[in-house]
Amino acid sequence: MTCSWKMATAVVATGLVGAALLLAELGHAQRPGEVVAPKFAVDPFWPKPLPNRWLLGQVSGVAVDSRDHVWIVQRPKSLTEDERGATLSPPRSLCCVPAPPVIEFDAEGNLVQAWGGPGLGYDWPANEHGIFVDHQDNVWLAGNGEKDHHILKFTRTGRFLMQIGKPGAGGHDADTRNLGRPADTRVDPTTNELYVADGYDNHRVIVFDANTGAYKRHWGANGRPPGEPGVKPFGNPVHCVRIAKDGLVYMCDRRNNRIQVFQRAGAFVKEVPLAPDTRGNGAVWDLDFSADRAQTYLYTADGENNHVWMLLRDSGRILSRFGRNGRYAGQFHWIHNLAVDSKGNVFTTEVDSAKRAQKFVYHGLAPVEP
Repeated sequence: MTCSWKMATAVVATGLVGAALLLAELGHAQRPGEVVAPKFAVDPFWPKPLPNRWLLGQVSGVAVDSRDHVWIVQRPKSLTEDERGATLSPPRSLCCVPAPPVIEFDAEGNLVQAWGGPGLGYDWPANEHGIFVDHQDNVWLAGNGEKDHHILKFTRTGRFLMQIGKPGAGGHDADTRNLGRPADTRVDPTTNELYVADGYDNHRVIVFDANTGAYKRHWGANGRPPGEPGVKPFGNPVHCVRIAKDGLVYMCDRRNNRIQVFQRAGAFVKEVPLAPDTRGNGAVWDLDFSADRAQTYLYTADGENNHVWMLLRDSGRILSRFGRNGRYAGQFHWIHNLAVDSKGNVFTTEVDSAKRAQKFVYHGLAPVEP
């Protein structure tokens, strides 16, 4: 066998191995014309039981950090009297005790740390809503209480770093110092700018410098100033903001059942409708992207229909969904947020009376039933 033939054989073999690994990663060899979508199965044992008789209230936010650790923010005050019976005087029951608001789990669901609540030098939100861990391991928190017109920045161990806005000081779309019951945040690692979904009072995305808190810009629906005539405005709440790897900014217009997409500076790109006939609390509560390099798929949490929708990110085409209304493992009652780790697993949280976090394990791609 000649040297050139050996090299060619090695190249072909390497290519076949690479293709096999790719197919193994995807979990399905897609045939021409076949439609496939990610496949998930719930892990009913995630997370592990909490210590100290801790019990979760409404879990209003979830984020995944660079270690693939999963962070949640929950509402201790949402526990009913019987759920916090051990804290009453005299105790009503043996269990339970409200867990701290911010909790970090490792990938296996083991507790890493927990912290949060009122402290010196900052105003803890009256109603916790939304958590994000940025590329520098800073933890950002938002709140949607009646006077929660601010956001907070902490180190991963809970040391206070910065507050933007003041409680009760904002509540209108022209204010560039305060928020209007903001729902969620994201930091763009490319520009170190903080994007805020603002919110339950306001109708905009607003951008600040993530180091100094200085105001940069804001916009409303279709990239226009909030309230501009001739444009269907964002409804309340403006519930999420996400930044894709290609720099596109995605906004959840929850009750209007739509996703709007923008360039970083606010130029309108497109609108993606989702379950447009949904009434009540709306269909677009949160979203995140698949873990592949192109972020091919878009996952959307729908807390009214209680599904996770799976869409093609480029076209907005709905491919499939998982979950249904209910309280068994794998079902949802008011699914509020979701986040994706580097392995493609999806983590979800629920509010109202569900009060839990769940993990859905990624099992590659599978054909979509017609």
